[in-house]
Amino acid sequence: MKRVVLLICDGLRADMVRPEWTPHLCHIGNTGRIYLDHRSVFPSTTRTTVASIATGCHPGRHGLEGNCVALNEGAGLTALSAGHPDFRERMRKATGATLRVPTLSQRLAKRGRAVIFSNVSPGAAHFHDPDGYGYVYHRSGSFGPGLVRIEGSDHLNVSHDIKGDNDMTARFCSDILKDKSSPYSVLWLCEPDHTQHASSLGSKENLAVIAATDRNAGKIARTIDRLNQNGQDILLIVASDHGHQTVSATLPLNNLLVEKGLKRSFDSSDVVVASNGFSANIYLSVEALPKKMQIIRFLRTLKELDGVYSGNDLSLLGQNPAGALTISVTTKNTLDTNKHGIKGMSIAVDDPLHEDTVIGCGQHGGLGKFEQNPFLIAKGTGFLPRSSCNETTSAIDLAPTVLDYLGEPCKDMDGRPLSRGK
Repeated sequence: MKRVVLLICDGLRADMVRPEWTPHLCHIGNTGRIYLDHRSVFPSTTRTTVASIATGCHPGRHGLEGNCVALNEGAGLTALSAGHPDFRERMRKATGATLRVPTLSQRLAKRGRAVIFSNVSPGAAHFHDPDGYGYVYHRSGSFGPGLVRIEGSDHLNVSHDIKGDNDMTARFCSDILKDKSSPYSVLWLCEPDHTQHASSLGSKENLAVIAATDRNAGKIARTIDRLNQNGQDILLIVASDHGHQTVSATLPLNNLLVEKGLKRSFDSSDVVVASNGFSANIYLSVEALPKKMQIIRFLRTLKELDGVYSGNDLSLLGQNPAGALTISVTTKNTLDTNKHGIKGMSIAVDDPLHEDTVIGCGQHGGLGKFEQNPFLIAKGTGFLPRSSCNETTSAIDLAPTVLDYLGEPCKDMDGRPLSRGK
């Protein structure tokens, strides 16, 4: 039986996959097929990218527009973190649904139950399978089909750090990889992203978790190699969801809109700023729509911003121009290096809902060169070993690749199957 295993090393940018830092990942790449121009989606955030990987669609189509989104729960638009454990149900109650298109778990349910092991935020874990077609294991709560809570020793009780990643990897190898019943399984590690938000890229702390993450990737690859040698047919996809750049400064965008009289107050529902790190989505209520052009003109005067998108330009970013999300902005970024010689500096938008933006440390969410360059490797039957692909690929291409490998239709997705080589 054909199976697909997806391993995500959260936040590991492609240029930091190097022989001296990640020998196991480099070995997988040298024996598999490497995709040299792989991209994230916009915004380049984990929760949004999870939904895009799960559905093969851009955020404007699947509906999870960022790490932070605005919902109307009856009292006007409010910015909410999509990472909280209760966000899935709040979104369902406010909009009548979770994601607007089917996930891989839903599409493959007739073949068997998908299994997701995740050590990132609860919301990011949930949006692999928000409606309970398979199994999602997460430290905040594990769920089986029908969103039935998994209790006791079967629950994934790990810490949110490299030790938790190590423990989760060990269990994934011993329990999940040897279970032939699941056509699709995911291991989503929290590192190096978790540590990069609190340390400098290229620092001793950063390189230590990259090395540990690399060892976990090696364990997965060796286990799959042994299973394939014993007659199984498992496609291994190893990737990251986005990269990181260094925070050079922050922009208090919400406050500036209030000061200019373009927003009533810091927490008012007329104009809502949803920060995504190196970008922000701005939602306008119906009453605020007449201010749209005035807001856009003001945003274009801010030297900290690199791009201001609205109308059809939102479609170019993969967002939906027909909803309450009215404007997206990206911040200035440079190729300057940090104190450890790692290129890529960007300005972050202040975010009152999260505490993971620290000047001098890593962040993501925009269109910077390195945050938009995660890595991608595929190794399995039909994928030319020891080869590379120069075509541009995207996170939205992973779901159609999974379906194509398993012989399932995928033409209704935004992405396309990865090229396998001649």
